Amino acid sequence: MMKILILGGTSFVGRHTAEEALGRGHDVTVFNRGHSATPEGATAIVGDRLAKDGYANLKGHSFDAVVDTWATDPAAVESAVEALRSQVKHYIYVSTISVYNFEGAPRPYSEDTPLFDPEKTEVQYFKDKVRGERFALQSGVPTALIRPGVILGPFENIWRLPWWLKRMARGGKTLAPGPKDMDLQFIDARDLARFVVDVAEQKLDGAYNLLSERAHISMGDFLETANSVTGGKAELCWLEMNKVKEAGIGDWVEMPMWVAKPEAKDRPAYQVDVSKAIKAGLKIRPAKETIADTWEWVKTLDGLPDSIRVGLDADKERQALEKYCS
Repeated sequence: MMKILILGGTSFVGRHTAEEALGRGHDVTVFNRGHSATPEGATAIVGDRLAKDGYANLKGHSFDAVVDTWATDPAAVESAVEALRSQVKHYIYVSTISVYNFEGAPRPYSEDTPLFDPEKTEVQYFKDKVRGERFALQSGVPTALIRPGVILGPFENIWRLPWWLKRMARGGKTLAPGPKDMDLQFIDARDLARFVVDVAEQKLDGAYNLLSERAHISMGDFLETANSVTGGKAELCWLEMNKVKEAGIGDWVEMPMWVAKPEAKDRPAYQVDVSKAIKAGLKIRPAKETIADTWEWVKTLDGLPDSIRVGLDADKERQALEKYCS
C-alpha cells in the first residue's frame, strides 16, 4: 500500500485518480480548499495553495507520491514543490500537450517535440503549463510529467462531450460539422487516472503523452454515437467545413472537438504519438464506452451550468440550419 497525496482530488481528473488509487487499496489524501465532497475512503486535508503558509496542515505528513492536477497558476506548483520537498518521494504533475510548440515540428508529435518558450508565446495557458513543468522538475525527487490532450468522460468540467450529448438529446435538426471522417484523439479521464496510479506504483519519471492512439474515432462516429446513446432524436445535418465557416461558426469552442482545418496535419491536437505511454502500460477503452458512460452521468445532472464556455448558441444554429438544411 502506498500513501498518495492528490492536490485537488474532488473535481474531474483528481477525482478519478483518487478513486482509482483507493480501488487499488492505497492510502489516499486529498488536499484542497474543502469546497467539494471528498471521495469515499480518502482523507481530506484543507488548505489554500495560493495562500501564505497554505500547506501548513500538511506539515508532519509524508507521502510516497504526490499527484498535482493544478490547471493554471504555476505559482501553485512552485509553492507545492517548495513546501513538500522533504515530504514526498515522487512528484507527478498533470500537464498538457499544449506545452509543445507544434510549429514546424515533425509529426506525430512525441515527447521530444520542442516546448514553447513562455517568454515568446502570448497564450497564458501555454505559459502556465510550461512554467508548471519547470517548477515540478525542481522538486528534487523523481518527477513524471503527464501530458494529456483532450480529456473526456464522466465529471468532465470543460463540458465538451456533455454539451454534445445534451444537444443530441434535445433532438430535431442538428448542425454537424464536417468532414465526417475527421479523426479525433482524446483520453477518458479514467484511463488517465489508471495510468497515473501505474506511474506512482512503478515510480516512473520523465514525460508521457497521454491520449488514445490517433484515429480513435471519427467525427461522424463520435456524433452518431452521441445521438444513439441519447435516444436517436437528432437529425444530423452534416455541413461541409467551408459552409460552417461561412455561417460564422467557430471551431473548438462553439463546435466542441471540431477543428476548422481541412488537412489532418493542421490539427496538432489529433496528431500525437503515444507509443511511449503504451509501452509503459497505457490502456485505452473504446470511445463509444466513454460517450455512453458520460451520458449516464449527464442524466443525473439538473442541466448544464450556465457558466459553461463551449457549445453553439441555439439561435445561431437555427439560422445556419435554415440557410443550409431547409
